[in-house]
Amino acid sequence: MTTHHILFRIFLLTACLIQATQNTQAQNGDQILDGIGETGMIARYLFNGDLKDWSRNNLHGKSPGKEPKFAVDNRFGKVLSLNGDSSVSITLPAEVLTDVESVSISAWIYLRSNFKLLPAVPPNKWIHLSMVVDVPSKSVVTYVDAKPIGQAQHIPSAFKKLIGQQAVLPNLNAMIHDFRIYRIPLSKSQVAGIYNKVMGNNPITTSQTKTEDDLPVFPKAEAQLYNIYLTQVADVKVETETGTLPRLPSYVDATYKNNFKGPRVRVIWPAAIDNSAVLKPGTYTLTGRVAGTEFQPKAFITVNKAGKPVTPALKLETFPLDQVSLNPDAHGHESKFMENRDKFINTLAGTDPNSFLYMFRHAFDQPQPTGAKPLGVWDTQDTKLRGHATGHYLTAIAQAYASTGYNKALQANFSSKMEYMVNTLYDLAKLSGQAKAGKAAQVSDPGLVPYGPGKSAYDSDLSDAGIRSDYWNWGTGFISAYPPDQFIMLENGAKYGGQKNQIWAPYYTLHKILAGLVDIYEVSGNKKALEIATGMANWVHARLSKLPAKTRIMMWNTYIAGEFGGMNETLAHLYRITKDPKFLQTAQLFDNIKVFFGNTAHSHGLAKNVDNFRGLHANQHIPQMVGSIEMYHVSLNPEYYKIADNFWYKAVNDYMYSIGGVAGARNPPNAECFLTQPSTLYENGFSEGGQNETCATYNMLKLTSDLFLFDPRAELMDYYERGLYNHILASVAEHSPANTYHVPLRPGSMKQFSNADMKGFTCCNGTAIESSTKLQNSIYFKSKDNKALYVNLYIPSTLTWKERGITLEQRTNFPKEDHTQLTIRGAGKFAINVRVPGWATKGFFVKINGQGQKLEAKPGSYLQINRSWKDGDVVELKMPFQFHLDPVMDQQNIASLFYGPILLAAQEPEARKEWRQVILDAEDISKSIKGDPQTLEFSIDNIVFKPFYDSYGRHSVYLDVRLK
Repeated sequence: MTTHHILFRIFLLTACLIQATQNTQAQNGDQILDGIGETGMIARYLFNGDLKDWSRNNLHGKSPGKEPKFAVDNRFGKVLSLNGDSSVSITLPAEVLTDVESVSISAWIYLRSNFKLLPAVPPNKWIHLSMVVDVPSKSVVTYVDAKPIGQAQHIPSAFKKLIGQQAVLPNLNAMIHDFRIYRIPLSKSQVAGIYNKVMGNNPITTSQTKTEDDLPVFPKAEAQLYNIYLTQVADVKVETETGTLPRLPSYVDATYKNNFKGPRVRVIWPAAIDNSAVLKPGTYTLTGRVAGTEFQPKAFITVNKAGKPVTPALKLETFPLDQVSLNPDAHGHESKFMENRDKFINTLAGTDPNSFLYMFRHAFDQPQPTGAKPLGVWDTQDTKLRGHATGHYLTAIAQAYASTGYNKALQANFSSKMEYMVNTLYDLAKLSGQAKAGKAAQVSDPGLVPYGPGKSAYDSDLSDAGIRSDYWNWGTGFISAYPPDQFIMLENGAKYGGQKNQIWAPYYTLHKILAGLVDIYEVSGNKKALEIATGMANWVHARLSKLPAKTRIMMWNTYIAGEFGGMNETLAHLYRITKDPKFLQTAQLFDNIKVFFGNTAHSHGLAKNVDNFRGLHANQHIPQMVGSIEMYHVSLNPEYYKIADNFWYKAVNDYMYSIGGVAGARNPPNAECFLTQPSTLYENGFSEGGQNETCATYNMLKLTSDLFLFDPRAELMDYYERGLYNHILASVAEHSPANTYHVPLRPGSMKQFSNADMKGFTCCNGTAIESSTKLQNSIYFKSKDNKALYVNLYIPSTLTWKERGITLEQRTNFPKEDHTQLTIRGAGKFAINVRVPGWATKGFFVKINGQGQKLEAKPGSYLQINRSWKDGDVVELKMPFQFHLDPVMDQQNIASLFYGPILLAAQEPEARKEWRQVILDAEDISKSIKGDPQTLEFSIDNIVFKPFYDSYGRHSVYLDVRLK
């Protein structure tokens, strides 16, 4: 038996007697460990006295037979001690190796005697063992003390045979410490990093500056794609005002050889980290670069004296969800939107609210109803984020209630769920800060919450033995699935992690609950929901209003621990509802001063167009921008608008992948972070741990639609369409509401779906139940004065415009056909503004009642049709699709293929390491592509391409494109 076979068996047999304990897969973690982003980590067992998983996935081990023993070691402290007794077994949840492909396993092991299956491993000393199974490379490498001792170019059969099966523990006499399982193939340097950290040999730090191993490397000075035909790139002139960095165009005009008609050229401009260049009026010049070429276009910048801030007024309003319904397509088939909606609506209808209330009752030491079962994954008892899914659930059932007018039984189901959830949470909230029967003492002031009974410090222990349940001391208005300690610990500088002195984003959880209650109030008028929400807001105000700005700056810039979701958004919304100025003041306490304004003097930051969010956790910060535009809505402070608008422009132009996602960094080595340097997606992106956290795109779409209400420009809805079709729709499994967390975009990737039964939620599982219960929410908007309608998306649907007595039906098979039909019922004079997509470069044609209209339609704009409409009028819109490429900004040959708005993914027969290379006709790439537009299935050199939202097997979203 070869060494790598032996090592694999040793690892699995000594530490994993795999048993199926639940069906829901926990997703990846966030922290960086030994220079490796834990988005690639499945589990970590220190074995320092217990079998707990130290990752956030909570895949704790168990011992069904004889309890294992732990020894005290001089080097590592407590370690797992095995003495060859075959009756000792350790089981791990089946999820440890569910849906894994490539896998890496590492551990420290101390053999007490020679072990014949591992003759190369010396006894009586600690050695570090690792095994890396790299499926795309079809290789297996084993390491001893970071040095390879065996390599093979085939996957061991043991890997396939042992997963999901029981195994017999070998007679191993050894100690084991720090057993880790990764879902990525660790590189030689990463294995060395784990080893050297312990040995003290130039240990890897957790400064988030180490880049993972490189992707395939291309010559930096070699022009790619259309850039090989360039002869000239235009300079640009830009104006700004003192203190504010200029907004530079991402694309500029260019001239190509022999009158070749190429696209506008992507320019990568220097990305300043402060606004020192624009503090005085004057002029200066920036020099950009065009990837792979020597072209250096210049931006001539004029800095004018700052005048009175000019920002837009609110121009549009959304339609309530119950006024827009999704329809079958023009051929009577369910649209993709209806399919996904029904997967979620029908599964939500069968959920038990008691599962979502379980940890709330546990925190308040209240009895559980008969048969109640807790949720799993991030809502298990030990998880410091528990209760977050309950917030998502409140919003989802509110939206489902509003959207199911087509089925009164379903609507009644969700009405009942809302009432039950609110009544239970109301009763629990009323316990906080109130004297318990038979007890005289209580603490009603949220600012005076004492330590838990018998404790000398605040902690985040949620075990039965360690959790505090003295709710009478928690302050009036408090409600959560855990005691208030995590909030207080954050104020005192606690960091993110799994230990009792660490926390996990308490305000993130609170925001989900608060937002869900407000959503229920908005759709049903439930006054108890509003009362709970205002009580929560008062509790928050009582604590945060006492903190100095310095402390809040520290809190909101603490990685993950200080993540607060959209607390600023929901509190500002609560102010709009109640008109209570305290809630606006509380919302302002969530200003991320460092990112928003640079400092307390508001001298730079996003308000001045300075990108200081690079390298930060994406979904920790995107909801803050949603909050900023809501703060502008209620306060009209122009800084808030500029923050949100500047962020959106930078995120979409400098950080976006082709599906619309904006995170997935190799540098820093964290799949949930923005790149450390803007516009370097290839150099610093494409994290091996995954890209494009789905909930980040959910929040980008919220930000986009909110900005559009103030500035209805087509580029916003062009992005919305991209993210909706190519990420949100593409994030859902084929036959269930299981959905993605990270969406992998490397060659030959596969999506991983989880939470099909809605019994165990990650953050992205949570936003998924929100996204798919409001898919109709941005198809149409109206002007505030009800004199204009905006048609933003081409989705089969019916709009009821109550204020005008108008019904508009959109009949289409888009995107399988390039046209749509709008039929108007009712009459009146108003404008219909239809989006002319930026990709519609082959024309945009309009017919009214069968007659062609001579209207000028510019791609990337809205076309206004203003007339007196009659009942039965029909508007037909045709926008011919064509193929186009979307290249990576700093590596042009790596590009995605689109047909109109739809991303096409190559359907891969097997795993691969290299980008799939395709050769396309330079004059007209469609000449190299075969297929049927009505099925959206194409082929290039016998490789099938399908919409990414219809890709469920192995795929390649990015290609290595060459032109001929």
